[in-house]
Amino acid sequence: MSTFVVAVAAVIFKGERVLAMRRSMAKDAGAGLWETLSGRVEPGEEPLAALAREIEEECGLEVRIDARPVDAYAARRGSAPMVVLVYRAEWIAGEVRRSDEHDAHAWWTPEEFRRESTLTRLADAIDRAAALS
Repeated sequence: MSTFVVAVAAVIFKGERVLAMRRSMAKDAGAGLWETLSGRVEPGEEPLAALAREIEEECGLEVRIDARPVDAYAARRGSAPMVVLVYRAEWIAGEVRRSDEHDAHAWWTPEEFRRESTLTRLADAIDRAAALS
């Protein structure tokens, strides 16, 4: 039986634009995909704590996270079932400092994200998060 993965994703807005990150070609899952910041919730870790940790590890920005998820959906990570909790965050300060998990980033409008990413459900969550501004 495969392990069930719980993941969190941050839709980080800087004004009208959202931070898009391209997964490194060295990644075992989703190499080359444009996404938002995301990562797994570790055993015993609260989702918001996991999100704050992932933001620090993957980009180093100072952000304000809205504690209310904008979406939750089922997905797969390889063969493992996964649920993704998506949160809206607002950029406060800093420049993106990419980890080795991503090899490019951009600040896109929600429409540009939808055009460039194949992650339709995440693009839908970005639209919902944008409507909250």
